[in-house]
Amino acid sequence: MFKKIAMATAIGLFAMSVHAADNPKPEKSIVLKDGSTVHMYKDGKMAMESKHGRPQHMKDGQVMETMDGQKIMMKGNEIWRLETHD
Repeated sequence: MFKKIAMATAIGLFAMSVHAADNPKPEKSIVLKDGSTVHMYKDGKMAMESKHGRPQHMKDGQVMETMDGQKIMMKGNEIWRLETHD
């Protein structure tokens, strides 16, 4: 009985995680001064892409400058999302 409950729970958790990653498309993308791009998602997290189009690690809280001189602060490091959007 315990094994059946554990299996049902595991399947439910897997289904929820798949649902959470349904829409990997960024809500907004901003080109930065150095040519890289920061992608912002609906949940407020961000992912960084180098000027060559490769995922780039960025520390949470690091300040970045946009092409027009605005400053934005990195929130999250969701580089795994870059592999799933076009």
